[in-house]
Amino acid sequence: MKFKQWIKNLSIVLLGILLVGFVVVPLPYYVEAPGATINLKDMITVNDQKDKESGSFSLTSVGVRQATGFRAVQAMLSDFEDLVSEEELTGGATNEEYTQMQHYYMESSQNAAIEQALKLANLPYTMEFKGVYVMGIEKNSNFYGKLSVGDTVTKVDGQSFKSAEAFMDYVKSQKVGQTIQITYLQNGQEKEASGKLIELPTDKKPGIGITLTDHTEIKTDMSIVINSGSIGGPSAGLMFTLEIYEQLSHQNLRHGKKVAGTGTIDRSGEVGRIGGIDKKVASADAAGMDIFFAPDDTISDEVKKEYPEIKSNYEEAKEAAKKLNTSMKIVPVKTVQDALDYLRNLK
Repeated sequence: MKFKQWIKNLSIVLLGILLVGFVVVPLPYYVEAPGATINLKDMITVNDQKDKESGSFSLTSVGVRQATGFRAVQAMLSDFEDLVSEEELTGGATNEEYTQMQHYYMESSQNAAIEQALKLANLPYTMEFKGVYVMGIEKNSNFYGKLSVGDTVTKVDGQSFKSAEAFMDYVKSQKVGQTIQITYLQNGQEKEASGKLIELPTDKKPGIGITLTDHTEIKTDMSIVINSGSIGGPSAGLMFTLEIYEQLSHQNLRHGKKVAGTGTIDRSGEVGRIGGIDKKVASADAAGMDIFFAPDDTISDEVKKEYPEIKSNYEEAKEAAKKLNTSMKIVPVKTVQDALDYLRNLK
């Protein structure tokens, strides 16, 4: 009898350990779920003033948390949560590299939003080229282990450049195997590194072996401050633009409405596709938004052929709104001007 009782007690303890582990032990997966809807009045100031007009513009976000067994099951049973692997989330980048890239995307979206708002308000500005931003480094690069994702390369062989194209033209005019010296900024400190150029597989030209993009900064007499905190990524570009323009133009575009949305913004004012829009619609609905701007991106025939079930962001947002049975209006936009035109026709 004592042995049976011991086995029973042991079984209860083991079951308890398994249950606790199921609830609290992290898995190598992440849960993407509706995140916060944030009023941009709390985030953006123009000339040291906050937006005091009625209504609001809000960004929407996707929350990401490491999964446990319990949260994984919850996600699989939810219409608005997804279980993703670390590879799917980061694209193979390290946590530090992923964080740096998200920081760059946020900084870039802020610059593009400020530029668009100044353009729309007919206010002067200049765009300063600061160097090339390192987005990735090939393992066969002679600068692997020296440069890091997030660094800004400012000079090559002591020469500075006015664009990424000029930078690449100089590098490609050199010889494979030639040693070059790079000046770069890393965590605010200027550093130098030397290495040999490699042959790039794409065009057989000499190269450093990095993925790069322009690192620019907008200059204007206006004081425009965006305190985005720990939020990363490019998807708030459209909403940043609308909030900044509202303040610069001294117009009440919203007519008291609570407006949320998502979408990247580029230098031409085009609104780009983003991920997780269903979760952002759910977040905006829970926050009581009246209007949601969704990118009305065009899907090319090539993409449709490869992914037959793909839908535009607007179509995805409409589906999410239908599932939620929300009264929130889903509005398609291809450009920031589309959003402004819609707002100006509000009553």
